[in-house]
Amino acid sequence: MDYEKFLENKSQMGENHGFRPVFLPDFLYDFQKDLVDWFVRKGRGAMFADCGLGKTPMQLVWAENVVRKMNKPVLIITPLAVSTQTVREGEKFGIECHRSKDGETKGKIVVTNYESLHHFDRNKFAGVVCDESSILKSFDGKRKTEITEFMRGLPYRLLCTATAAPNDYIELGTSSEALGELGYMDMLNRFFKNDQNTSDTKRHWIGHGKVSSDFKWRFKGHAEIPFWKWLCSWSRAMRKPSDFGFDDDGFILPSLIEKDHLVDAGYREPGTLFSLPAVGLYMQRKERRGTIDKRCEKVASLVNDTKKPALVWCHLNDEGDLLEKLIPDGVQISGSDSDDKKEEAFLGFVSGDVRILITKPKIGAWGLNFQHCSHVTFFPSHSFEQYYQGVRRCWRFGQKNPVKVDIVTTKGERAVMVNLKRKAEAADKMFSNLVLYMNDSMSVNRGAKFAEREVIPSWL
Repeated sequence: MDYEKFLENKSQMGENHGFRPVFLPDFLYDFQKDLVDWFVRKGRGAMFADCGLGKTPMQLVWAENVVRKMNKPVLIITPLAVSTQTVREGEKFGIECHRSKDGETKGKIVVTNYESLHHFDRNKFAGVVCDESSILKSFDGKRKTEITEFMRGLPYRLLCTATAAPNDYIELGTSSEALGELGYMDMLNRFFKNDQNTSDTKRHWIGHGKVSSDFKWRFKGHAEIPFWKWLCSWSRAMRKPSDFGFDDDGFILPSLIEKDHLVDAGYREPGTLFSLPAVGLYMQRKERRGTIDKRCEKVASLVNDTKKPALVWCHLNDEGDLLEKLIPDGVQISGSDSDDKKEEAFLGFVSGDVRILITKPKIGAWGLNFQHCSHVTFFPSHSFEQYYQGVRRCWRFGQKNPVKVDIVTTKGERAVMVNLKRKAEAADKMFSNLVLYMNDSMSVNRGAKFAEREVIPSWL
């Protein structure tokens, strides 16, 4: 390999690598055809489509187009248990795809889960699809690095998620880098700044070594509108078909009934007379652990009184273990379970063999379709993405019944609920801006080739 080829392989300079679609089947809705057409022509892009809009059939059709054009396989990477769901969708729509856990390539469309990605050789594939790609938001995470390296060099790349940047816009930089657009740090320095006027993303230099909670990246004064236009140059966002000018018929959600249950757990810090709001993560975690019994008893009373399916989310191992004891027909999926055992329980819940599923959002809140269930319980946390994804497993297009969400909390966790509301407003603003600028997108000039040779002054 010569040096120029070496640099080309290392490059993250994005280009258009798309082509005119060769396969747009009739089973796609008109808005889905429009999206698939755009992403096939783009070659590399991010699909920020809300839950239930059909990201799975769209990514299957996108992959089939790449296969037919390149005569080479495409890899679809999904969260655990979603791989089986994707294969079922392929069978439903007549698109052949096969699941693989060990790196073996069967057929032209191969489906695997993120935990098995290290078994695969990217040189065997023409393209890759990352389902629920918000996993890339972990800036320094091992998984993000692995996925980005796998995608690097592949001409066809598609990211799919309903929560593009649930906590902060700067998380979009990891998606941009994976697609070969602006690198994460390039994006930060172009559109954002922080109070320290540094490129520090790990908070090494905050207050000369002092801890500060006020360290935030924010838009440069001139950069917010260019940022949204640039984002629209490689992504498309949709909350409902009418965002693209299509009819919403068949894609109108039933009502969502959110009910807060304030549990008087009788917990107070030693030396205090009253239960006070927990200030800071340390105090909030102490509050959570000190109120496990009361909160779990409340959840059990909410789901035991009905014979309908229920999805029970928790965050701590002790919560999951106690809920499993308090709910006679509840089945828990814990982190220590094998992948096969987790998948078996998920599929049992879908089929109706399991009435109540107990698990953590970080285990099962991504990609799975639970439209048969219309009751969710939740202990709030600071992660808006976990709450949004946890609720949207059930409250999604295709759900026929109103969805009830019981949020069980304590007096000390009021600050958590305030933070969740703030993040929900930020996420709504992001989607609104994406839709607003979608048809007026602007590409950032990232060209590395120059048309004119530089003239060296005679005096040098």
